[in-house]
Amino acid sequence: MQAVALYPEGPDLRVVEKPKPVPADDEVLVRTLHVGIDGSDRRIVAGDIGGDPPDGDDHLVVGHEAVGVVEDPTGSSFERGDVVTPMVRRPKDPPSRFAENEELDMAPPGTFHECGITGAHGFMAEYFTVEPEYLVSVPDDRADYGFFVEPASIAEKALDQAFTARSGFDWRPESAFVLGNGNLGLLALARFSTGDEFDRTYCLGRRDRPDPTIEFVESVGGTYVDSRETELSEFPAVYEPADFVFETTGYPQHSIEAVSALGPNGIVTLQGIPGDSTFEVEGGGFHSDLVVNNKGVLGVVNSRRPHFEAAVEWLQAVPTSLLDGLVSGVYAVDGVEDALSDTDETIKTVVSFEK
Repeated sequence: MQAVALYPEGPDLRVVEKPKPVPADDEVLVRTLHVGIDGSDRRIVAGDIGGDPPDGDDHLVVGHEAVGVVEDPTGSSFERGDVVTPMVRRPKDPPSRFAENEELDMAPPGTFHECGITGAHGFMAEYFTVEPEYLVSVPDDRADYGFFVEPASIAEKALDQAFTARSGFDWRPESAFVLGNGNLGLLALARFSTGDEFDRTYCLGRRDRPDPTIEFVESVGGTYVDSRETELSEFPAVYEPADFVFETTGYPQHSIEAVSALGPNGIVTLQGIPGDSTFEVEGGGFHSDLVVNNKGVLGVVNSRRPHFEAAVEWLQAVPTSLLDGLVSGVYAVDGVEDALSDTDETIKTVVSFEK
């Protein structure tokens, strides 16, 4: 079978031939339909983050946003032909309490592998095997869009964490502000704009019109905010104080500056992972703002089954035309290099094993 493998020495990305996997008694064999590509994949392939092969292998099969069809259920509750999407993290031995509690998304580094990211093969191959407890069902009529479930689950987890953090009082958020108009930012904006949690949504970017990402922001009812014209500290005065800020840029200053965009009782969730950076902060004002206005900042990474299931519900509820608007290119396996390229026209690219 064909697979897309990263050889860390280089790093070097290749389309290779591998044996079709044979499922163990406790595994399901899945035939891959589509695999989405995000910013993490580009950084992995570039050698910036992750990329560690499983023990004993010299390569890592990449890809963590997948949808496929059960080929062999091997005695599980799944049936042949079921559409499924795999979760990403797997526990190391011995399993931590987070694994035992099915809370691997909250496990500390060093206690898990991440499929297609570090320590475990991913899903950009014609077939893969996986334990059934790490599979989530996708409706048949959303099979062509199931690769959105994993990134959408991150938005669901951020909402879950934000509302849990505010559960000590009657929090009534009205506005959500997404920082970044990349593929995760636009997907999250679509979720927040079509959900019941917020009345108004905004998205921060640095693009000139005409631009496909700005067009998408406005197509889902969001307001585009150009950071070259409106700094985060100015956002409340120009627009309104945000109740919820969802950061996707990985720009380290945003971890501090986003707090100034919040109104009282607001929550920032940080999803972007930056490289090393040093900058000055007026610490007294930042600290005081957090305390006096009951603001909070949360880091959010990975997600668990309830977040995947919530993402599936959202995927089924929205029109496919909205999802089509997020896809800027679908490529065959031999076009993976093109799928990984990133231009101003790129929103979400997909490698399809159906082409």
